[in-house]
Amino acid sequence: MAPPMSADSFVKALKDEGIQVVEVDGWREHNRNHKGPWGPVHGVVIHHTATSGSERTVRICYDGYAGLPGPLCHGVITKDGTVHLVGNGRANHAGLGDGDVLRAVIAEKRLPPVNEANTDGNRYFYGFECENLGDGADPWPQAQLDTIEKAAAAVCRVHGWTERSVIGHLEWQPGKIDPRGFTMDWLRDRIGERLK
Repeated sequence: MAPPMSADSFVKALKDEGIQVVEVDGWREHNRNHKGPWGPVHGVVIHHTATSGSERTVRICYDGYAGLPGPLCHGVITKDGTVHLVGNGRANHAGLGDGDVLRAVIAEKRLPPVNEANTDGNRYFYGFECENLGDGADPWPQAQLDTIEKAAAAVCRVHGWTERSVIGHLEWQPGKIDPRGFTMDWLRDRIGERLK
């Protein structure tokens, strides 16, 4: 059971991992904490945005859209490998997911098949939205993949978690496909190597 990092700790963790960080104006107070608790935190969810254009993508993730107010994550990882911080606290990113998956993440065990949406993931997970159309054709530049690995590892390092605490949205919520274009097992292998 881990309390969430402070804003300063989050920035430091990312920079210590060698990541270029942009702090979007107002991100430190930007959250959905009035809608429910934030924490204890247990892991990291990786998403793709289904958008293109870095500036537009960051804006959408900060503001949200009709029916889903922002922030839509904690950090946006753009194609150039920069993390743009857009939220600090509860964010609208994970939604309702599978409680069995949460229990597996907490225990750092192999994930079960996702088949329920009965648990509030926005309370328990950090979220990184990664700029990509999610169509299977939009490329993932190496700089971006490196930062996805580093950002997830940075959070794990602070909390003493292994790579098993990093999941894809598709592993949390039935019907989701993100991230599309690489496998989470591949990413977890990379994170595990980095954490060594």
